[in-house]
Amino acid sequence: MTKNGKIFFEASVPSFEEIKAKNENVTCILNTKTGEIASLALIKGFKFKIALMEEHFNENYLESTRYPKATFKGIIKNFNINELTTTSKEYTISGKLDMHGKSKDITTIAKIKKTANGVEIETNFSVNASDFAIEIPSVVKNKVSNKINIANVFLLK
Repeated sequence: MTKNGKIFFEASVPSFEEIKAKNENVTCILNTKTGEIASLALIKGFKFKIALMEEHFNENYLESTRYPKATFKGIIKNFNINELTTTSKEYTISGKLDMHGKSKDITTIAKIKKTANGVEIETNFSVNASDFAIEIPSVVKNKVSNKINIANVFLLK
């Protein structure tokens, strides 16, 4: 498990100000016997370069007081901890992402390897804001992408 996992997301549109943030206090737990995996991120943990963007993200988009966390629960298919080496191997992860009061099935490829400090898991996938009833106001619709790219990095010890 880790309490220092990282999630990076980006919803930028070319020619406009970048919209990206990171959260470096994400909890992730892996059951090495079954391949079950779960993670939890507090929405207010996402940090932006611009304070006003962070405020809008929490108050207007993700409504972090009402929906304080995002969770993922899933399984790493064909996971066997004894097969891990220091070279990344690709595994399929399938599960449910719960955010903003909505759930979505997610399937993604994860790169997993053994490190000196534990097991490292990296994933990249995209979701649509509209799938989670996250409304992008018409005044900024051209500046904020509905497609959100998400990257996760977990070092489980």
